[in-house]
Amino acid sequence: MKTLKGPAIFLAQFMADDKPFNSIVAMAGWAADLGFVGMQVPIGNTAFIDVSQAAESKTYCDELNGRVAECGVVITELSTHLEGQLVAVHPAYDELFDGFAPIEVRGKPAARAEWAVEQVKLAARASANLGLSAQAMFSGALLWPMMYPWPQRPGGLVEMGFAELGKRWRPILEVFEQVGVDCCFELHPGEDLHDGITFERFLETVDGHPRANLLYDPSHFVLQQLDYLAFIDIYHERIKMFHVKDAEFNPTGKSGVYGGYQDWLDRPGRFRSLGDGQIDFRAIFSKLAGYDYDGWAVLEWECCLKHQEDGAREGAQFIAEHIIRVTDKAFDDFAAAGTDEAANKRSLGLS
Repeated sequence: MKTLKGPAIFLAQFMADDKPFNSIVAMAGWAADLGFVGMQVPIGNTAFIDVSQAAESKTYCDELNGRVAECGVVITELSTHLEGQLVAVHPAYDELFDGFAPIEVRGKPAARAEWAVEQVKLAARASANLGLSAQAMFSGALLWPMMYPWPQRPGGLVEMGFAELGKRWRPILEVFEQVGVDCCFELHPGEDLHDGITFERFLETVDGHPRANLLYDPSHFVLQQLDYLAFIDIYHERIKMFHVKDAEFNPTGKSGVYGGYQDWLDRPGRFRSLGDGQIDFRAIFSKLAGYDYDGWAVLEWECCLKHQEDGAREGAQFIAEHIIRVTDKAFDDFAAAGTDEAANKRSLGLS
C-alpha cells in the first residue's frame, strides 16, 4: 500500500492583488507557514507561472520549482479549470464565460475555443517540465442547458453532444499521452462531465483513453446526492487527483437539489470549510489508502460562512490528521505459523 501526499492547497480561491496572495513565492511562504507542503497552481496569472515559457523551458521550470522549494513547499499540479471550460461552451453561456478568456477572443467562440485548447496543451507540456504527473481541469459543456429532459430532447442529441466533446478533447489527450501526464477532469455541475455516467459516456467517445482520468471532489457529489464512497469503489483506477472539500445538503419543504436560484448561503446544498460539513473524510481517506492512491490531498477551500484564511489554517491541520500512514506489515504477523504445501494438505485433510 501507499501513503498519499499532503496537505496541499489549491491557490485559486486565495489569489489576489495584495500580499501575500499576489505571487507564487509569497503564497508559497504563506502556505508553508500554515502547514501545507504543496500547492496546486492555476495557470492564468503570470505572477504565478508563465505557462508558455514553462511549456518551452525546462530551465524556467527548474528555477520555479527551486524558488518554491526554498519556501518549504512544492508545486503539486497545475490547474486548467477555466481553460478547460472554454474548450466547449454552449451558445447560451457565451457571454458569461467570455470573462475567462483574453479580450482579443471575446465574442468569438471559435477563436476562444482554439485559444483554450492551446492553453491546456501548453499546460500539459509545462506539467511535464515541472516533473508533475497530473493536471486538473473542467471538460466544458455543450449539453448542460439540456440537463433536465424538458422539453424532451430530440433523439440523438446527447450522443451528438458527447461525440463532439470527445472530438475536441481527443487531440488534447494525445498531447497528454506524449508528455506522460494524466488529464484529470473534475466532475462538476455545469460541465458535461458531472457524474460517473457522463464520464463513462465521454470515455466511450475517446475509446477509453488512458490519459482521461478523474479529479475526485466529494463535495459536488453531496450536492447531487450521489454516493461519494461507492464512486471510489467504481472509479478508483481513474482517480489521479483529490480535492478535499466539504459540503452539506439540508433539503427543506421549499428547496432541494436545484436550489431555487438562491445564493449559496440559502441553498440546501452548500460548500463548507473542512470539518463543518457532512462528508465522511475518514472513510474517504481509508478507501483511497486501500486502493493505493499515492497522489496529493489538496484543500480546495469554499465556504459560504467562514473566512478563507481560517478555512486554510484549519484545513491544513484537518488533512494532516486524516492522512493514513499505511502499514508495511499485517497486524497478525506475530501469529504467523510458517508452513509449506505438505502442511497445507494435511490441514485440509488431503493425502
